Amino acid sequence: MDRIAFSSYNMYILPPYSRIYYLSLEFYMGRTLQNTMVNLGMQNVCDEAIYQLGLDLEELEEIEEDAGLGNGGLGRLAACFLDSMATLGLAAYGYGIRYEFGIFNQKILDGWQVEEADDWLRYGNPWEKARPEYMLPVHFYGRVEHTAEGVKWIDTQVVLAMPYDTPVPGYKNNTVNTMRLWSAKAPNDFNLQEFNVGDYIEAVLDRNLAENISRVLYPNDNFFEGKELRLKQEYFVVAATLQDIIRRFKSSNFGSRDPVRTCFETFPDKVAIQLNDTHPALSIPELMRILVDVEKMEWEKAWEVTKRTCAYTNHTVLPEALERWPVTMFEKLLPRHLEIIYTINQRHLDHVAALYPGDLDRLRRMSVIEEGDCKRINMAHLCVIGSHAVNGVARIHSEIVKNSVFKDFYEMEPEKFQNKTNGITPRRWLLLCNPGLAGVIAEKIGEDFVTDLSQLKTLLDFVDDEVFIRDVSKVKQENKLKFSAYLEETYKVKINPSSMFDVHVKRIHEYKRQLLNCLHIITLYNRMRKDPSKSFVPRTVMIGGKAAPGYYMAKMIIKLITSIGDVVNNDPYIGDRLKVIFLENYRVSFAEKVIPAADLSQQISTAGTEASGTGNMKFMLNGALTIGTMDGANVEMAEEAGEENLFIFGMRVEDVEALDKRGYNAREYYERIPELRQAIDQLSSGFFSPKDPGCFRDVVNMLMNHDRFKVFADYQAYMECQGRVDQLYRKPREWTKKVIKNIASSGKFSSDRTITEYAREIWGVEPSAEKIPPPNIPRE
Repeated sequence: MDRIAFSSYNMYILPPYSRIYYLSLEFYMGRTLQNTMVNLGMQNVCDEAIYQLGLDLEELEEIEEDAGLGNGGLGRLAACFLDSMATLGLAAYGYGIRYEFGIFNQKILDGWQVEEADDWLRYGNPWEKARPEYMLPVHFYGRVEHTAEGVKWIDTQVVLAMPYDTPVPGYKNNTVNTMRLWSAKAPNDFNLQEFNVGDYIEAVLDRNLAENISRVLYPNDNFFEGKELRLKQEYFVVAATLQDIIRRFKSSNFGSRDPVRTCFETFPDKVAIQLNDTHPALSIPELMRILVDVEKMEWEKAWEVTKRTCAYTNHTVLPEALERWPVTMFEKLLPRHLEIIYTINQRHLDHVAALYPGDLDRLRRMSVIEEGDCKRINMAHLCVIGSHAVNGVARIHSEIVKNSVFKDFYEMEPEKFQNKTNGITPRRWLLLCNPGLAGVIAEKIGEDFVTDLSQLKTLLDFVDDEVFIRDVSKVKQENKLKFSAYLEETYKVKINPSSMFDVHVKRIHEYKRQLLNCLHIITLYNRMRKDPSKSFVPRTVMIGGKAAPGYYMAKMIIKLITSIGDVVNNDPYIGDRLKVIFLENYRVSFAEKVIPAADLSQQISTAGTEASGTGNMKFMLNGALTIGTMDGANVEMAEEAGEENLFIFGMRVEDVEALDKRGYNAREYYERIPELRQAIDQLSSGFFSPKDPGCFRDVVNMLMNHDRFKVFADYQAYMECQGRVDQLYRKPREWTKKVIKNIASSGKFSSDRTITEYAREIWGVEPSAEKIPPPNIPRE
């Protein structure tokens, strides 16, 4: 194979039997039945067969539980990537944890979020296959001994990792990859020796301590929670996965006469490990531990192998999201790994000191160990040092990563840093969830766009085609009618299906600015009350998403949305011109219903805070127009479609930085903008919470005095932009033409394109469009 130098590290175009390992603490898979039928090209035949049995396939699909093993964007991205890796014929494995309880089910009681455990495995999971023959031990605690024969990690507590495999089929290419999720099992002698014979019952009950490791997904999105159980989860998945990777590497004898490989020189040529954020960062010290302590490799060689094998994707710039583990916790749980991290850090700092003599501040900034009251390990720094490639997930985010988050590291090794703009799989997010639109597109340009989304560009030829305009509009109206019926059945609210469906669905977080949306709703409501005879574009505003259970302000935001809905929806002066609905328990299967029905997609985070977003891409592909800031992938969406075909408003990154320097003063906006003042005063006075007038005191206090995300600064621009939305919505033909331009420009945002870039520029493998012969046809 030809060697290709991508940077100062020699990378290879790996042989076709090289394997990609995608390590993620989250895989937000949703449902599997319909996706499998779509990818096997069997949906129509299954539909027909089920109909012949007198059953309804859609009713059957609704029975399946979502596999909600993720919080939001990061976990759903991992799921889209698995689909694309299989569709592109890559030998790829997804590795994670088989959480017994996934992301909680959300109930809304009296306007407040209440969490309910997601017992998704209660009735079993037909898609998984337990593989006890590959069960592996994972070690915790213990102590380290330095002996003449080498370093030994002894007196450890062992937990077993049981693998469960789920097939991941590619789209009509007969490739089936594997997602392997680990479940924690206590060994039979677990804790028995610790107890007297009489305490046998207590000892058996104590097995739960070990098995708790895979019990529940931590429900935080963009927030780091430094709990020991979470660190155990992170090491558990890494330790089991690396043993599996090395077993597979050793037993593969491609191009080798040895039945077992003992030399690790070729390891990076055969294995690529992608770290999905810092959660699997322990892969770096764990691989070093195996190479140095177990395989007896010299440190320098082991470090070279580790670096060339691992690559790191950064998913956030928010400081509260970055993982920083206390050294004391590491020392107790993973004593050998702490030693290895100290050595990695020392060698790294020696290198920095040689390059920048006397720059002590730089050494402090670039250290993996952060000094202070509590010494901490900065996992992001560990990932950057121990990887040959570091990428952000949208162009603007990757620039922020280089110029701000990892500025010092970028200055030292600029060749390491790359951008890989996120994508979504068009199989689930068009073919499966919006068959009407997929059919209309296929009639015009054929079906090949499903695996080459860039072909959507040819739809630009039909922007003025009256029949096509009518067909696209008709599909949207049918989707809205169907979703209206679903909402009326679920929420007992009468929906006006000809109203604009204004949709804001994502995790509830201050930076995503659901509060800005709330201020628009209140202002719109006040305008309607003030001038009831004026003509307004009817809107149904839908907001959905889960708040982390411990995130007080996010829970208050949900209460605010539901309270605004209570007032607006019951005001006879308003009628069906404005409705506010909180979409309860938003999840993958719910997204598949709401996204095809949306007219307007809200992507309104403060510029410089949303790494990429992928919901924005799903709405674009499904024929919604975007109202958004120049943040994350919105920037590239505006570039692809033309800024005039999105509703872009508000501060850019440089404006936010300038405002920070000047000092953001919310009261200034409050006093200057009468409609904003009226809205805030209504929140303060209890207008939207008559039974508890002080209910939203904390929300108002936050907005007025310590709003990191500058809601008021973008209020005026947002209101004006919403006015432009209304004007265009009054012209259905012009609106639909913009929709077609957006759909035609969404080709870049396929996860197939993203994975092709990862494959060629990070993993050094080449995707293949080759279709494997089906099992009934013998291979040559």
